[in-house]
Amino acid sequence: MKFTKHLLLFCFFATLLASAQNKEISLEEIWDGTFRTERMDALHSMKNGQQYSVLDFDRASGTTSIDVYDYKTLKKVKTLVNSSAIEALTYFTDYTFSDDESQILLATDVESIFRRSSLGKYFIFDTKTQQVTLVAEEKIQEPTFSPDGKKIAYGYNNNLFVKDLNSGKTTQITFDGEKNKIINGITDWVYEEEFGFVRAFEWNADSNKIAFIRFDETLVPEFSMDVYGSALYQTQDVFKYPKAGEANAIVSLHLYKLDTDKASEVKVNKDYNDFYIPRIKWTNDPDVLSAHYLNRHQDELDLWLIDAEKQSAKLVLEERDAAYVDVTDNLTFLKDNSFIWTSEKDGFNHIYHYSKEGSLINQVTKGNWEVTSYYGYDEKHDKIFYQSTENGSINREVYSIKLNGRDKVRLTKNEGTNRASFSADFSYFINSFSSATTPPEYTLNDSKSGNLIKSIKDNDKLSDKLLDYKTSKKEFSTISINGNDLNMWMIKPANFDESKQYPLFMYQYSGPGSQSVSNSWNGANDYWYQYLAQKGYIVVCVDGRGTGYKGADFKKMTQNELGKYEVEDQIDAAKQLGQLPYIDASRIGIWGWSYGGFMSSNALFKGNDVFKMAIAVAPVTSWRFYDTVYTERYMTTPQENPSGYDDNSPINHVDKLKGDFLLIHGTADDNVHVQNTMRMVEALVQANKQFEWMIYPDKNHGIYGGNTRLHLYTKMSNFIDSTLGDKINQKVEKTEEKTKIKG
Repeated sequence: MKFTKHLLLFCFFATLLASAQNKEISLEEIWDGTFRTERMDALHSMKNGQQYSVLDFDRASGTTSIDVYDYKTLKKVKTLVNSSAIEALTYFTDYTFSDDESQILLATDVESIFRRSSLGKYFIFDTKTQQVTLVAEEKIQEPTFSPDGKKIAYGYNNNLFVKDLNSGKTTQITFDGEKNKIINGITDWVYEEEFGFVRAFEWNADSNKIAFIRFDETLVPEFSMDVYGSALYQTQDVFKYPKAGEANAIVSLHLYKLDTDKASEVKVNKDYNDFYIPRIKWTNDPDVLSAHYLNRHQDELDLWLIDAEKQSAKLVLEERDAAYVDVTDNLTFLKDNSFIWTSEKDGFNHIYHYSKEGSLINQVTKGNWEVTSYYGYDEKHDKIFYQSTENGSINREVYSIKLNGRDKVRLTKNEGTNRASFSADFSYFINSFSSATTPPEYTLNDSKSGNLIKSIKDNDKLSDKLLDYKTSKKEFSTISINGNDLNMWMIKPANFDESKQYPLFMYQYSGPGSQSVSNSWNGANDYWYQYLAQKGYIVVCVDGRGTGYKGADFKKMTQNELGKYEVEDQIDAAKQLGQLPYIDASRIGIWGWSYGGFMSSNALFKGNDVFKMAIAVAPVTSWRFYDTVYTERYMTTPQENPSGYDDNSPINHVDKLKGDFLLIHGTADDNVHVQNTMRMVEALVQANKQFEWMIYPDKNHGIYGGNTRLHLYTKMSNFIDSTLGDKINQKVEKTEEKTKIKG
């Protein structure tokens, strides 16, 4: 009798456990924050290297504060400023220290312009006097302290201004700024989007000179977007956008000297025709400025050192590539003005050390792997810190190495994705680690050995929560396609039965240098793939030729023919996967967003005997519609390479459509314009091809806000069910045919 009770009790709890683990992910949960990971707020390492500051938000009171913590103990040391004590502002959303950390620039009432740019009200908080000063009555851009902390430079209405913090006097230093014509010290749309920066001015070390880039957009064609809003009449957003082959802004480099209150143009002694200046940076010498000059084809990058007093320029380094040269922020000047540089010139991205004259001292890192992040150089201990793919292209580890390339130390221990944030003196680093099976965890580590000092934050609660759900393992492998072992992951239904056949749904992005197959924790889309797996789909992602972190040759082999080899790889991968006995080759679909939408459209049209359906979100449908910097980097201009543009643009292959096609776009997409979809729609209509499409009013390239994402993914899920979902999990006879997949 006693045994029977225990048996019944065991069966009861076993049933409860099985029931708990069978909970299914819903679309609502994916987008309502149910699976949100705990993350560390962006921190600022204080100059002493022993403390860091973070921005803390009190939801109850609606106030913000800047709090200082000790690295070693992780305990709060003090509060530098709290918005509740400042009458002029209720809260602030960002902050920047002056070099000596005695003053803090506080941002509030910030509004976005494009992806990285914004306008805002800014206040200066003096940590000694506790006084607060408004920088300008107007909303301004990119306010930046001078190194001595006595002045602030900023952009307003396409001009530059300098405010003296002692006298309160503001001096306008450029006067020709005009919307859609001239911009001083702030980047234009294409520089912001493709070169990844907004502030195009820099203080020198002595705080008496400002270098800035001037953009003359006069000849750049304008693009307009209707903004529908809620008023009776729509408005228009009109901005300069150089499409491939069209005129770019004419850029020039200028120097402003505070002692003379004069700005002058700086010219280098080389005749450049149609060029970019993607980076400027002062050296440790307050009179010597460095500048990157890049030709329009982006296969020639020159590093110039410019003497601001003599108005002379010296070419110290030339990077050349048969395809293109990447622009990075990795340039670091040492005390002797020798410099650290990264390059792909040996076939993989590595770190190099050059003299101030530009002669190579040594190649610091070597091997058939990529340096993926350069963290900095600790001069005191002669160590460079970096992240790399030395442990496999889908993983990331953190290392230190001497400047001479010796004494390399692996600082991270766990296999997956490791990212480091170092203290100012490089004595500590906070490691952010995740993998496909471990949600993000943050630890404090010693930078000499990498040894763990303390755990800071983890996501154990999320891990426990996910135990209640029916989820599947993300299986990593490689698949042999067109002579290459391509990285792949696969998610199968949790109740997978190899005697059944399942529809296959493929995801990819595939853009040059990108990576979608990585050993890292879930994003929102991963939960969507789990949702689809629960419904009986096998989901797969393959990184084809042209993607990154496997060497320059692999990445750059798609040059001049975007959409050819990448599409061939997706089609061939689908064919090979379709040979697996548990995949129904008659029900294979593919989807992608942006470049991935370009790819999924091409895959459906060109692979019409392989793919039954495709979803394209915000796709490029012809590279003729996209911007100069990105497109010409890989394709040169349409005038030079018309066949490269047209032969692989999906808009020119609509006549091949046989399957089901869903096309989605936001009307306020300033990046990939809705023009792409409208032209695709017209081509499909004229080819008399039936398809589905969805337009999201006033939504940008991200298509989000309110219920938008939930609506979008509901629509896509329903489309997948209606096109691939019939006869799910039908029984099949096993066959001996196998694909060449390596675990």
